[in-house]
Amino acid sequence: MILGAIGDDFTGSSDLGLMLADGGMRTVQYVGVPEAAADPGVEAGVVALKSRSIAADEAVRQSLAALDWLIAAGCRQFLFKICSTFDSTPEGNIGPVAEALIARLGTRDPVVVCPVFPATGRTLYLGHLFVGDALLSESGLENHPINPMTDPDIRRWLARQTKGAVGHVALPTVRQGAAALRAALLAERDGGRQLAVVDAIDDDDLTLIADAAEGFPLLVGGSGVALGLPVVYRRAGLIASHAGAWRGTNGKAVALSGSCSKATRGQVAEHARHGPQWKIDTDGVMDGTLTAAELVDWAMAAEGLPLVYSSDDPEAVAAAQRRHGGARVAEALEHLFGEVAKGLAAKGARRLIVAGGETSGAVVTALGLEALEIGPKIDPGVPAVRSGELVLALKSGNFGAPDFFEKAMKVMGR
Repeated sequence: MILGAIGDDFTGSSDLGLMLADGGMRTVQYVGVPEAAADPGVEAGVVALKSRSIAADEAVRQSLAALDWLIAAGCRQFLFKICSTFDSTPEGNIGPVAEALIARLGTRDPVVVCPVFPATGRTLYLGHLFVGDALLSESGLENHPINPMTDPDIRRWLARQTKGAVGHVALPTVRQGAAALRAALLAERDGGRQLAVVDAIDDDDLTLIADAAEGFPLLVGGSGVALGLPVVYRRAGLIASHAGAWRGTNGKAVALSGSCSKATRGQVAEHARHGPQWKIDTDGVMDGTLTAAELVDWAMAAEGLPLVYSSDDPEAVAAAQRRHGGARVAEALEHLFGEVAKGLAAKGARRLIVAGGETSGAVVTALGLEALEIGPKIDPGVPAVRSGELVLALKSGNFGAPDFFEKAMKVMGR
């Protein structure tokens, strides 16, 4: 294995896997830290954790376990894959995990921090993260129910979580080329700023970052930071020229959505024009009057692509959290989606389309999936993946075109 990645959620890990597979690397996404050794034919391994919103000490423990497994697999370079919108809190775990990985690797080399993913509108300029033409803090993500992003300055956000100082390399230096960028990163390191936020606004910038970081053991970022890595590895003669084959299925398809993001709500509305839907009543979940079995029976009997969803606007989500408690609602909905997914698979569903990082994590965990072979792209950042006879699409909330659900069903049938 050449590249070992540690993802802090399932959908982001799939997104990264797609980036690497598109680059020609044979890529497998592992669900949690595997017990068995890696297949020697795998060139990029992505260990998908569910650590984005957990306490820092537990995130560090899980991430170090993943790192140790990837080291044993022979990886030459490592990537801590975080959300392209830097989802976290001032007490969050991105900084602690990054510093723990640095310590375990024993490296003094610079560590690039770059959450950028231009294909989905995530860009970084003067250390500030943008979503489309809006600052992160004005993009709607300031209303995220778990990780409200109220500050667009990634330098400031990361500094709240780290013991060491945080550096920055601005876009003009990046545009001077890989050699200048590498020199700037080394200068930041020599100034006591080993973690350095790096500006990038397009794919060419990300390619330069990969070139500049050649030989550095650790990178921290979104999927975009991996864009140029396959080119670097191929140039060094480390990887083959193409990835292996992948196959889809035409079995029963069902969509599940727990994301409350603006993009997913739009996708739910688009699906409603021609597909059957069941909107989950949160109160019914909390008082036990709505069961997974009821949802499974309805979905399996429905024609076309049925959608079961809890997605709602921020006001409705906040009201439910006030009535029942935010953590209790999140836990109950994740458990419900997991049980629904298990029931669907048991009754013969073969294509599951899942919207939302936490929801996807709950589904994958409930199904007991251990490894996902990365397949074709559905939308930027979202591949189809396969585990045995089951094909899935695991979508981060804010990703995907308005017709994502229907498009996913078609791609998964290839």
